[in-house]
Amino acid sequence: MGDLLSPDLGLTVWTIVTFLCLVGILKAFAWGPLLKSIDEREARLKADREGAEKARAEAERIQRELEAQMAGVQAKSRELLAAATKDGEALRAKLTAAAAADAAAIKAKTTVELAAEKDKLVGDLRKEVASLSVLAAEKLLHKSVDAGVQKTVLEGFFKDLESSKKAGSN
Repeated sequence: MGDLLSPDLGLTVWTIVTFLCLVGILKAFAWGPLLKSIDEREARLKADREGAEKARAEAERIQRELEAQMAGVQAKSRELLAAATKDGEALRAKLTAAAAADAAAIKAKTTVELAAEKDKLVGDLRKEVASLSVLAAEKLLHKSVDAGVQKTVLEGFFKDLESSKKAGSN
């Protein structure tokens, strides 16, 4: 143990020289490439980080643009839907008004036709009554005015009237 505390001066010098030579060799061949690769790695990481930040900023910008476009599309679709609803309501009102006008026209035409038919039937009935009255008068004038004859003639008249009504309704 005593030798360790009292080192030899020659051995110490050679140890220092060897150490300095080793440091020089390492500096020339190892430290340079090692520091260069560390610097390159650091630059690559810095460039990757900057690229990632640029990509994130670009993605955020694109997202904002897409959100703005989506808001515009939603607004446009709401406008189109409102316009379609308005057009549908207008068309419905127009068709309802047209149907009501058609119904009123058909009702008026039918009323006119019914009135004309009624007038025609009343006229036909008057002609028939007049003709039956003339026929009855002729029968009464050809026979004597006896009460029995008159009763017989009237019964015959009513039978003729009923049979002509039946024949007219068939």
